[in-house]
Amino acid sequence: MSGLDDLELLISGISPRLHEGRYVWATVPSLPMGVTPVATIMEDEGLSIVIDEATATNLRLAAEFPSAWITLQVHSALDAVGLTAAFSTALSDAGISCNVVAGTRHDHLFVPYDQRHQAMQVLAEMAG
Repeated sequence: MSGLDDLELLISGISPRLHEGRYVWATVPSLPMGVTPVATIMEDEGLSIVIDEATATNLRLAAEFPSAWITLQVHSALDAVGLTAAFSTALSDAGISCNVVAGTRHDHLFVPYDQRHQAMQVLAEMAG
């Protein structure tokens, strides 16, 4: 089933969901045994992973960007135009940085942990 690509419908239906916990980014040569990352991407420098902060601490990883994880629950098409621009502009206007990971069905936003509630408010206001 393909997702929505109508920008107005996407924005009105984003339904942001804040996940529990703190998440961090780390680069590893390969995925550590027993670790289930939230996201991964292979880069020239190694495997970038997003994992919960406790796991990173236990593994003594050099972690960056303590984040809150927000999922936009609208099923967005991978080729939809404008959704990323709309929410990144709204968050930017509020002084909130955002790293975006697109899944097959949803966009996942990682915002500074201390600004998570403000980010949720911005997204809720954006949806109307």
